[in-house]
Amino acid sequence: MIFSEAEVVTVVEMISVQELRGWVQAGWIAPAIGQSGPVFDELDVARVRLVCELRGDLEVPEEAVPLVLSLLDQVHGLRREMQSLAKAVDAQPENVRAAVKATYRSLMTG
Repeated sequence: MIFSEAEVVTVVEMISVQELRGWVQAGWIAPAIGQSGPVFDELDVARVRLVCELRGDLEVPEEAVPLVLSLLDQVHGLRREMQSLAKAVDAQPENVRAAVKATYRSLMTG
């Protein structure tokens, strides 16, 4: 689903259009650009909600938000990489999977 600025503000309820534009300008939210301005997908809206929670509920200072978002982006990126690696290992013959698992366990306990 695609949202306009006004729709994001309506759906999220904790942000004004002015704040949303500031967050886009700061690079915290990166919507696509449509014919009539920025357009937000569901991931963008989820990120807006996250920033609202960071700023409101968790009282993260404005200057710390980029760092928190960067760290969260890195965690999500690593998670995707680990899922891809797990799929690649699962696609291997049983003896290769067993060897990888054994090596992994020894590295984690050693």
